Amino acid sequence: MSSQSQPAILPITNPQTTAVESQAPVTTPAFRAFISNISETVRTGLAARRPWSELVDRSAFSKPDSISDATTRIRKNYTYFKVNYLSVVAVVLAVSLLTNPFSLIILLGLLASWLFLYLFRPSDQPLVVFNRTFSDRETLGLLILSTIVVVFLTSVGSILISALMIGVAIVCAHGAFRAPEDLFLDEQGEQNSSFLSFISGAANNAAASAAPIIATRG
Repeated sequence: MSSQSQPAILPITNPQTTAVESQAPVTTPAFRAFISNISETVRTGLAARRPWSELVDRSAFSKPDSISDATTRIRKNYTYFKVNYLSVVAVVLAVSLLTNPFSLIILLGLLASWLFLYLFRPSDQPLVVFNRTFSDRETLGLLILSTIVVVFLTSVGSILISALMIGVAIVCAHGAFRAPEDLFLDEQGEQNSSFLSFISGAANNAAASAAPIIATRG
């Protein structure tokens, strides 16, 4: 009898817990959109590359007549093989970092710090380290200082510069000795210029993905 007269127990909701749970996945859609935009622009840019068989066609190689001839060849070949050349430089950078795993780990850690500690971290969730709360401005300053230290005061900077110099040297050597007479530069000029829009498109898409979160930090 007494058990039947007891009132029904209503569920109790905690507003703070609900708010925390609703804020936890805020960064997931923005981060996914960021990765999706970068992947799409990379695929679009690589689709404009020339056949690698044209790049390594041995019959098209010859010694330039002069320095001015070599310069002209480099300019024409770069216009035609722009995507291929940039891919070669990217491969040289990747090999250099893979052969120096410590530098690769440092760079990945630095990138992850920028993404998750500032870019995709909700502005209403302050960064707390060792019971010390850091504001957005302090977090940004620490990230900038860490980037300067990593790039200029460690071996990472020298590895990146050396890899870029090697990649540029390979591109210049190929462009100087590859005769461009068989390349249809006039017909393909408009398509080659599209890679510039690919680079700017990647930057614009990345900025568009992060803009809503950065705007909340003002």
